[in-house]
Amino acid sequence: MPNQITKELSTETPSSLFSLAIAPAQVLRGSGVLQSAAGAIANLGTSPLIVVGDSTINIGETHIKPILMHYDLKVTLASYGADCAESSLKSLRKQAKEHKADVIIGMGGGKALDTSKLLAHQLKLPVVTIPTSAATCAAWTALSNVYSEEGAFLYDVGLLKCPDLLILDYELVQTAPHYTLVAGIGDALAKWYEASVSSGTSEQPMIVAAVQQARVLRDILFQKSATAIKNPGTETWQEVVDATVLLAGVIGGLGGAQCRTVAAHAVHNGLTHICGKGSIHGEKVAYGILVQLRLEEMIAGNQLAAAARQQLLKFYAEIKLPTKLADLGFGKITLEELQAAAEIALAPNSDIHRLPFPVALEQLMAAMVSTTAPIETKDSMHRVSTRGISEEVTE
Repeated sequence: MPNQITKELSTETPSSLFSLAIAPAQVLRGSGVLQSAAGAIANLGTSPLIVVGDSTINIGETHIKPILMHYDLKVTLASYGADCAESSLKSLRKQAKEHKADVIIGMGGGKALDTSKLLAHQLKLPVVTIPTSAATCAAWTALSNVYSEEGAFLYDVGLLKCPDLLILDYELVQTAPHYTLVAGIGDALAKWYEASVSSGTSEQPMIVAAVQQARVLRDILFQKSATAIKNPGTETWQEVVDATVLLAGVIGGLGGAQCRTVAAHAVHNGLTHICGKGSIHGEKVAYGILVQLRLEEMIAGNQLAAAARQQLLKFYAEIKLPTKLADLGFGKITLEELQAAAEIALAPNSDIHRLPFPVALEQLMAAMVSTTAPIETKDSMHRVSTRGISEEVTE
């Protein structure tokens, strides 16, 4: 299936064609905006299939279904399960056809939204995204990540367009657990640390714009995150929600695939294969940023990366983002598990190879167990051994 999708997309968007999916066709944003969004949804179709997760099905039943039925729309809900998996997509395609759906609505976190976008792409239907948390920018992007049923990352699919309608209701997002916004901040921060490495020297105007927006995003999060987390529902909180859900999506849209992910997301992908549900996406990505900066220190001797890592460690401590494997639930990780995760992160098609230097397996493993290390001298950065990694893992 991945090869078929890749082939399909490559024939529709040949390399000679400059193609970007930058933004949703329409964004509705505000407190309680969901109550007035039925008309916009009705413009897209009359028989919506609402895709929700097992944990958000009650929200779908109480928040969106009555509103749409009041508009005389023929509504049905379907759960994607726990992950955006091929088996879930197969079942949803069947349900959509039985319902004669003419529009797909995704309501939930990143995996619900990714599932909805990919389902709509496969069925060639319009799609509406309604995030119930600020944990990712999935509501905005023309991209879906596909996982195994066990929660292991398999591949991503670049879609031909962003959603037709994005509804960001602050009242709805505020009902999400507090840690989801913290995770969204971690995921959004990666935009700067990854885009600046992969595309920081580009002279292409759209990519330059994306990298500069990533810098703006980073600064907003540094300045406002702590206050926002302590004061949910306030104007500052709304600004941080906008930054994680909307502005983070803008950057991927402007910069395209080459401006999206590097080592931080590659490390996330590897970790999902040894424990798919131990922590959520943005938490793993936040840790992955520290790993990426550690690699830049160890391999390239980059002192700016060392200083950036120390800055992030202080920021993470303030808002309670994970700084080491134990914080992600991997306190008892074995050397074999660590190696397995690192090998997947280093797969030939991995985004980690967008780093401006090659990374060896042992180097990545060493970086993964030393994210909180103090700044070292240039000579000591290269003293990496399997024995040292083993000692870190078993401490």
